[in-house]
Amino acid sequence: MQETGNNTNRFDSSNLQQYTLSIRLSADGFSFFVYNSGNKNDFFYKVYPVNSQRSMAANVKLFLNDVPELKHSYKQVNILIHSERYTSVPLELFDDDDAELIFYQTFPKLNNEIVMCNVLNGSNIAILFSLDKLSHVFLSEFFPDARFFAAISPQLELLKNRANKWNNRKLYANLHAESIDVFCFDKGKLLLVNSFVCHNVTDRCFYLLGIWKQCSLDAERDELHLLGSKTEKDELAEALKKYIRSVFSVNPLAEFGSSGLKNLEELPFDIQSLLLCE
Repeated sequence: MQETGNNTNRFDSSNLQQYTLSIRLSADGFSFFVYNSGNKNDFFYKVYPVNSQRSMAANVKLFLNDVPELKHSYKQVNILIHSERYTSVPLELFDDDDAELIFYQTFPKLNNEIVMCNVLNGSNIAILFSLDKLSHVFLSEFFPDARFFAAISPQLELLKNRANKWNNRKLYANLHAESIDVFCFDKGKLLLVNSFVCHNVTDRCFYLLGIWKQCSLDAERDELHLLGSKTEKDELAEALKKYIRSVFSVNPLAEFGSSGLKNLEELPFDIQSLLLCE
């Protein structure tokens, strides 16, 4: 069942109860990944374009109706919501009953959304995020046992675990077509997590160098790690090496060894993070 892109001719729907389905919903497109954790060469990834003139709920409804691979039973279904509309709260200050109150201290209130929470014990924070109510209804009815995640959550857990292994400070940047997710750690301690809308190398340099200064990172000793599209990583790395000594382009899936997954760099890093946190 190893396929990428839009070719589903060899999609094998037998024994899918052994597989995990991870769906990623974003304003710039939907995608899904089917994976057998018992066989790292057995996977399928597909991108589904969205109509920007329609609401998220309308796109979700079409997605669920149009894609035959979603209509099977899976061992687990994960739904990742990629959006800049999230906030983090230290666990010692978090009370689930106050989730909406805390969330709307950060963002203007919308009447048609539901506020959800991911508790990240490894990072000792809660991530509050939102999804419009109608999309949540469609998805919950279609996948009654699905787990909902802010796309930032698995990234943060994975990078926190990795940052714990080092004694210097690290800034990670995950590049998307229209935005960037940024994580900063000092010897494994989270200093900052945030996302920004940005469209080009100049904007990305502006945000990353600003955060580098804000977190008092050392241009000679500390490190910047770039994740995402190889072309975009290479272009941004070239621009940033004028200011930061240690800039690295990272492919986390390389650790899957001989598995075909290691070459699937188009797989979004938030979905990669779910795999690597298993």
